[in-house]
Amino acid sequence: MADYQKLEAVIGLEIHVQLNTLSKMFCACPNNPEESKPNTNICPTCLGHPGTLPTVNASAVEKMVRVGLALNCHIPKESEFARKSYFYPDLPKGYQITQADKPLCQKGFLVLSNQRKIRIRRIHLEEDTGRLVHDHQQNCSLIDFNRAGVPLMELVTEPDFKNGQEVTEFAQELQMILRYLGVSNADMEKGEMRIEANVSVQPKADPLGSGTKTELKNINSFHAVRMAIDSEIERQRVMISQGEKVTQETRGWNGQQTVLQRKKEEEQEYRYFSEPDLLPIRWTEREIMEIAQSLPELPAAKRSRLSREYQIEQQDIEVLVRDPALASYFEKAASELLSWKKDEKISSEKTSQLMKLLANYLISDLKGLIGSGSIKDLKITPENFAELIILIFQGKIPSRLAKGLLKDMFETGGDPSQIMADQGLAKIDDEKMLQPVVKRIIDNNPQACQDYRQGKTAALQFLIGQLMGETKGAVEPDHARRLIEDQLK
Repeated sequence: MADYQKLEAVIGLEIHVQLNTLSKMFCACPNNPEESKPNTNICPTCLGHPGTLPTVNASAVEKMVRVGLALNCHIPKESEFARKSYFYPDLPKGYQITQADKPLCQKGFLVLSNQRKIRIRRIHLEEDTGRLVHDHQQNCSLIDFNRAGVPLMELVTEPDFKNGQEVTEFAQELQMILRYLGVSNADMEKGEMRIEANVSVQPKADPLGSGTKTELKNINSFHAVRMAIDSEIERQRVMISQGEKVTQETRGWNGQQTVLQRKKEEEQEYRYFSEPDLLPIRWTEREIMEIAQSLPELPAAKRSRLSREYQIEQQDIEVLVRDPALASYFEKAASELLSWKKDEKISSEKTSQLMKLLANYLISDLKGLIGSGSIKDLKITPENFAELIILIFQGKIPSRLAKGLLKDMFETGGDPSQIMADQGLAKIDDEKMLQPVVKRIIDNNPQACQDYRQGKTAALQFLIGQLMGETKGAVEPDHARRLIEDQLK
């Protein structure tokens, strides 16, 4: 028996992603994941009819290379397709066209937030299977071949993960990269991104790979991936520490624990050989360089640049990076603020405060108003939003009034200064103007004043609320508190 405390997890991933090409991988049928009518986007080729010949989808190949370059992979000058033989009811041909010894992308990596480098062994291109629909009432299974033949990317990592948290971070970062590249939406709930984890547990002193691995499949959310992996690690640690033997098998996740699905196939059972109906894919150095130059700014680079240029909080940067449209809006508004700052000769310290104010109002307030909608449909221009931030920064409008003004801007798309003028909104800080209002409130609320003098702090909040109401929120709360306290004394 092994010591429970001296056991560690070794985890590798296989991630499948459907590419968003217009047509399928080896035929001209539409690649439409939204098609709800079964067996609509099919033809003799993707159904595996005798005598049909596949044709490589060039767009899918290019998208794959874009992914490989974004993940620091080596792109070999030549790669080829292979046949992988296994017999599932949703595999029309009885074999799958995939890649074996010569994949499109090799030996890449992705760095986690803890600076651990996760090595990527390979990324290859293949075709997806059909979809089984189980009818339990009729005690039968139906097959929808709309998905059969859809371009499918498979990414295989080295066994570099230690726990479910690292796996989840890697998968979420990969999803963002795929979306930035425009190669897939990678929606797990729709099956566009599917994660399989190979989990083993072994004594820390043993050579890597000495444990027996199990494969976790059919997990449809990042949260479930993390929970399933950590649950399987615990299951294996308990078994090994009690002297039991872990067997190689495929397991699923039922929301509480991993469950046995089937015994794991051995690699040799697939009987790979070169696909005789397809020529090898060959690249020149120039072609690879042109694709590399077309890549957009990726999440890691955007994080670094936003931090360097705008000096905002890391948590705000993460929100912006995860929503490119929101990040674009932020940068347009920030550009307006930087132009104003230059004219006003604002110090670097004040500039940092200005940017943090912009990020706070954008992420906390404006994003809250947008809700589940898209910032692309927003009526407020970045220029007008930047003007609102300047008014707040200059102290010309208190924060309480600013939130109401922002709501008016959200509904009308209007200019903040014009809305303030139309509604007679402005910050009131003239004490000579405010003192008669404060006196009237105190005279009209003798009981609240007596309660305050007796130590009831809620009474002061009531009086402050009265003043804020009288001035329509045009007085800062701290200023209102001081005026009332001074008058009461």
